[in-house]
This record gives sequence, structure tokens and C-alpha cells, in this order.
Amino acid sequence: MANDGQKLAALICALDDPDKPTLRAAVDQLIGLARESAQVRTALDSRLNEFGHRRYWPVAYILGHLPNPSDAAIRNLLDTLDHREPDIRWACSLLLVKIAQTETALIEWLIELCRNGTANQKRMAIYCLRDLALNDAASLQALLGALSDSDTTVKVAAATSLKNRTDDTDRVRDALLQSYLMDVDIKVRNAAAVTLAHFGSPSEAFLMALQEASQDNDSQARKTAVVALELLEKRRPASIGSSRNR
Repeated sequence: MANDGQKLAALICALDDPDKPTLRAAVDQLIGLARESAQVRTALDSRLNEFGHRRYWPVAYILGHLPNPSDAAIRNLLDTLDHREPDIRWACSLLLVKIAQTETALIEWLIELCRNGTANQKRMAIYCLRDLALNDAASLQALLGALSDSDTTVKVAAATSLKNRTDDTDRVRDALLQSYLMDVDIKVRNAAAVTLAHFGSPSEAFLMALQEASQDNDSQARKTAVVALELLEKRRPASIGSSRNR
């Protein structure tokens, strides 16, 4: 029993280790142990609430793999969406998507992050909402609102994440068209154009804007317009193509 306690203490201590392979090995082992032992879960809960540690997200990540993770663990994962390392941000976002499938209150926290988080948190929260394949008014409003964010990467994330929405598509189309026509950043305009083209059945205003952009001096704008026009051509009803061949 003493050896088990020492092993557990060593694994929990390794969660502060600066060596990534050591940290990952400890996380993987503790996920398995925590699933089998209430003692391990209690020790991890205590570690999550202790002061003075180098990092807390690995503990929250472990606890997030267990049924009914605590609010403290979930909030820590949400905080970690601002981590400087992309692989850690993505690992936590994937776990949050999994948790949100059963803990639906988490969706409200993700929506709140879309409004008030850091640029990293907003972007990752948007991707979480996208991967949850939601079709509700609140998450849609969060994505549409993000199209007006001050950060370019957030706006691009919102534009690309609107592609799979099937609710209120007229509103989505209008918002994407405005982004394409009015946004000052070429990256945002390009993302909006390609996403809007995926919906097919383009408006006259969108087609005219694409035709103009396809002759633009800016190579990025020109290339995106051509790509969008090609997407629209592929999405034309088959009956139109067949009638031309008669």
C-alpha cells in the first residue's frame, strides 16, 4: 500500500514536470487510475485546489475524462483554451466538446467565452460550438456576433465555422455577405466568401462581387473569388446542367 501511495504521489508530482513526455505519461497513467480508484480522484481534486503549482490544466484534463467533472475542472479547461501552446489548446477543446455532449450547461460557458474571452479563448470556443453541430439561436448568435470581433483570427474562425449551420440560413448568408463586402481584412473577406459559396444559390450581389474580385489586382482576392465561383458552379442543380445538354 505504501508503494502505491508513493507511486501516486510521484505521478501527481510529475504533473508539474517541465518535460513534456514525462508529463504526458503521468497524465495517461492517472486517467486510467482515476477511473478505477476513488482515492486517486480525491487526490486529484485536492491537487486542483492547491496553491503554488506550476500548472493546473493537466489535473483538470484528467478529471475531465471522468463522469460528471466538477465545475472547477471544467472552468480550468476553459481557461486553458488560452494556453500559449496550440496542441494543449486543441486537446482541451476536444475534451470540452466531449463533456458538453452530456453536460449541456457547458455550452452556455462556451457561448460566454465567444463574447468575453481572450482571442485564443474566443477562437477555440467557436471551434467547440462548431464541432458540437448545434442548431440553436444562442450558439448561432455567438458565431454571428464573432464576425464583428476586433480580432481577425476570431472573425475568420466564425466565418469558417458557419459553413455547417442549417438553421436560419438566410441570416447566415446575409451576415457572411456583409463580411465579404465590408470587412477591412482580406483574410476575413476570403473566409466569408468561400463559406458563403458552400451554401450555393448565390444572391445577385454576391455573384457581382465575386465577378469584380476575380479581376482584382490583389492576387489573394482574385484567387478566392475564382475558388468561390468554382464552388458555386459545382453546387448548381443537376437539372440545369442536364437541360443544357439536351
